Amino acid sequence: MAISQRGRQSRKSTGGHYNTPRAKKKHELGRRPTNTTISEKDQKKELRSKGGSKKTVLLNVNTVNLFNPKTNKFEKAGLKKVTESPANLNYVRRNILTKGSIVETDKGKARITSRPGQNGSLNAVLV
Repeated sequence: MAISQRGRQSRKSTGGHYNTPRAKKKHELGRRPTNTTISEKDQKKELRSKGGSKKTVLLNVNTVNLFNPKTNKFEKAGLKKVTESPANLNYVRRNILTKGSIVETDKGKARITSRPGQNGSLNAVLV
């Protein structure tokens, strides 16, 4: 079955089902999640998005652009592991990076502020 990203919800406020007036359309399709992981080698992928633009997606990453609020400077840091993930508890075990995850780096713990599955870069702030 195709992954749908748009469209009406399937149930009414009373709990009843809506009748579907038509099938899913091509422009309503979504795609599988990227599930960016921590790995030794960086891997990126370019996808075509609506209107012919390109979207860069991170598949694997081992470094992060780390912002230090005390010095107001960015620096590169190596990633070790994911310690917390608000999106899914299983992402910690599988080392999958999402926005808001807490990761352990060479310089200390940091919170991810970018969307690695959609931005093509990984930014974080020291906690």
